[in-house]
Amino acid sequence: MDVVVLAGGFGTRLRPWTETIPKPLLPILDKSMIEHVLDVLPESQVDKVLIAAGYGVEQIREHFEKIPLPYEVVIVEETEPLGTGGAIANCREHLSGGTFCVINGDLITSLKVEEMLEFHKQNGGIATISLWEVEDPSRFGVADYKEDTGKIMRFQEKPAIEDAYSNLINAGTYILEQEIFDFMPDGAHSIERDIYEKIAETGALNGFPFAGMFVDAGTPPSFVEASQACINSGRFATGQVTGDSWIGEDCENFGEAIGSSLGSNVTVGEGSSIHNSVILEGAIIGAN
Repeated sequence: MDVVVLAGGFGTRLRPWTETIPKPLLPILDKSMIEHVLDVLPESQVDKVLIAAGYGVEQIREHFEKIPLPYEVVIVEETEPLGTGGAIANCREHLSGGTFCVINGDLITSLKVEEMLEFHKQNGGIATISLWEVEDPSRFGVADYKEDTGKIMRFQEKPAIEDAYSNLINAGTYILEQEIFDFMPDGAHSIERDIYEKIAETGALNGFPFAGMFVDAGTPPSFVEASQACINSGRFATGQVTGDSWIGEDCENFGEAIGSSLGSNVTVGEGSSIHNSVILEGAIIGAN
């Protein structure tokens, strides 16, 4: 199976970090955000990963040249913004054919892609969307999901709470068939807003609810939340956990860290206190 990772955004909500580091390469504990995204993939079932990138392409390419992975990684450059649907279409010539997976490039989740793939095969259809339950669905794309059939009947974008079809939202991972391209126009477009509703009308759109962990790490608060989620689930290979914080290698911490992560070679001065923060590699926090 081939996998497309949507990583074409500029990461403007995470500035100033993303002024020098492409969002996919921002470190969450001891590995990049995009490596955490790839961790949900069943390695034995993946042949190729296509990274749809539009900013920091060379940095991303150089990053993956240094990482040993059991599958091929191809960087597919976007020379202009294409939207999610356009980005997938831009990768079409690199796909091997057959069923493929698409993942948003800033998701930290506990989704079992292999289970989602098996469900998709059993239920048929053109597309299967991962679904996550929230209390307030008004900021998201919401699914009218039928549990008895596993089908999504309709989609609505950012409804008022009282008008929402359900509390199940699009969780940003998709299993797709090649027929998806028959629904796509040329140029920039959104698969969420422009394509899925059309597929739902044909009865070929599935939903796959899952539980556990789901964080969209695209804003400063959610980036901190993603770091904390990785601490709590042990998603790191180096460093150590002290209380509820992760301390990277070669840190000098003479202060206090609460609900935070400190990258390698960080110095925290005596008497200083770090709360609910992400401190990147090499930073120096003065004494208080």
